[in-house]
Amino acid sequence: MSLRRAKITAVSHYLPERRVTNQELAQTVDTSDEWIFERTGIRERRVIAKGQATSDLAAKAARQVLEKRGIDATEIDLIIVATVTPDMLFPSAACLVQMKIGAKNAWGFDLSGACSGFVYALATGSQFIRTGTHRKVLIIGADVMTSILNYEDRATCVLFGDGAGAVLLEPAEEGESGILDFVLRSDGEGGQFLYMPAGGSLNPASAETVQKNMHSVHQNGKNVFKFAVRGMCEVSQEILERNHFTAQDLKLYIPHQANLRIIRAAMEKLQLDDSRVAINIDKYANTTAATIPICLSEASESKRIIKNDLILMASFGAGFTSGSVLLRWEI
Repeated sequence: MSLRRAKITAVSHYLPERRVTNQELAQTVDTSDEWIFERTGIRERRVIAKGQATSDLAAKAARQVLEKRGIDATEIDLIIVATVTPDMLFPSAACLVQMKIGAKNAWGFDLSGACSGFVYALATGSQFIRTGTHRKVLIIGADVMTSILNYEDRATCVLFGDGAGAVLLEPAEEGESGILDFVLRSDGEGGQFLYMPAGGSLNPASAETVQKNMHSVHQNGKNVFKFAVRGMCEVSQEILERNHFTAQDLKLYIPHQANLRIIRAAMEKLQLDDSRVAINIDKYANTTAATIPICLSEASESKRIIKNDLILMASFGAGFTSGSVLLRWEI
């Protein structure tokens, strides 16, 4: 059996309507627009409406992808949702999305890779295409980070927002490249620096865990920053080198949008200027698994990327996780 590469045939994103600026946040949190922007590059973020959840955002992005591709949801074989904020522990967000979009012939699962979730999911989904197991795989990165923030912790609550992005994977045609390669890494030693302590089997929900704010993001910012710059650069340089490219060959570099200073540090190491780097953290903050597909979708919509362009996605997240995907744009 000959192996066929996977390619992205459609991409879209969905963001909640509500915008929360730094000035608005400063009305309830001990912070300021200047403090937030100087340290993160964030101006505002999107926040879900009451009653919305991760599967709602994911389903909206998925429906848009199907519409762009001109296919029915019943044609989808597999749905992978990368998220750390599923609606509930079970059933999976993927099952909820399957039901909401009417993908009755698909199976699905959630993938927990934190900020690297979309890259992990894209690499995973591409293997089902490559082996011929499936022909249409829906990959979604979606998170409602505002649901797990402690608004008394100004160092973390200002960093995150809500959103979703989705792509459709299909087999590349003869002469097309699609997804060229991926690099995925994990370092469990970093788990102590970015985590949510309660809600799982170690610390089940109780009055005590709620009182101690154990159901929210806990982060050691200095350690995360140091490892993020190094980790994201390493997976970026490794994938370029082993595929005989340099950063100068890229049309667009799409880094995870966690902190503008992390992005700038990576750009400096790779010797890339703003013209070849996707940055939207100022508008949306860190939407975790959704940042990369949202950037990709915006780049596609604005024609910043066109057919045959070389694109590199790179991420770093809790775990620690890191990963990169190198691809030719085939739309």
